[in-house]
Amino acid sequence: MNKIIAAALLLGAMSTSILSCKKGEGEGGSSSITGTIYGRYYNKSFTTFIGASEAPREKVYIIYGDEVAIGDDQETSYDGSYEFKYLRKGHYKVYVYSKDSTQNLVKYPSGRFAITQEIDITDNKQTVEVPNIVIIQN
Repeated sequence: MNKIIAAALLLGAMSTSILSCKKGEGEGGSSSITGTIYGRYYNKSFTTFIGASEAPREKVYIIYGDEVAIGDDQETSYDGSYEFKYLRKGHYKVYVYSKDSTQNLVKYPSGRFAITQEIDITDNKQTVEVPNIVIIQN
């Protein structure tokens, strides 16, 4: 009888644990986030505009939910496009670094700053397109 009660308690605890386990943002889903990075190109001192085009080979980062660490990163393709696949429903932040054309080393000591877009995935098998991000380069 004690074995039956112990088994029932164990089974109850396991089912409560399984039912209360909610997967948050991140990989393991069927949705994706896509977008394109464009560059505005200047000379070294940012005094002359050279041109604008898609930005190939730029690192794009994603943060899952309320995390502070980078969840994943992708490099843009030849046409500036990127895609984060296999995501679950939830809130995401996508960002890329841009040069600081004002050269304000007090505000941006590294000479770069992050341009961030926040995205929500609300359904399974959903593709969410991030608005175009424009970065400054020299």
